[in-house]
Amino acid sequence: MNYLCPVGRIMAFDFGGKRTGIAVTDPMRIIATGLETVSSALVITWLEKYLATEAVDLFVVGEPRQMDNSPSESAGMTDEFVAKLHHRFPQIPVERIDERFTSKMASRVIAQSGKSKKEKHNKALIDTVSATIILQSYMEAKGI
Repeated sequence: MNYLCPVGRIMAFDFGGKRTGIAVTDPMRIIATGLETVSSALVITWLEKYLATEAVDLFVVGEPRQMDNSPSESAGMTDEFVAKLHHRFPQIPVERIDERFTSKMASRVIAQSGKSKKEKHNKALIDTVSATIILQSYMEAKGI
């Protein structure tokens, strides 16, 4: 009996006005890995290419929130991005998860990793690590 039952990946996004960090699970949904950071204007095109070769069953989008749990200033941009995901990829459900503190956590992780000073301030790297934290948080919350 084969207990390994591959499923589609889960993909997470740390969407921003300029850049979007992207992370993805392995097909078995065991490990969350930072994939890359792409221009937010090109995310849908990038996704079309990625999905041509990889199966993704779920998108998880970080939801920007204030400390009082109200939507942050960038929530409108994120809502537009989610609408584009629904429109272009209607077969893939989209879930949202609170992304408060992910950028700070990402900066801390990078600082503790022994990266160079230049790498510690690399905003694209911070976005990718933030997306990975969003994905890991989602997996933990869902018991995956």
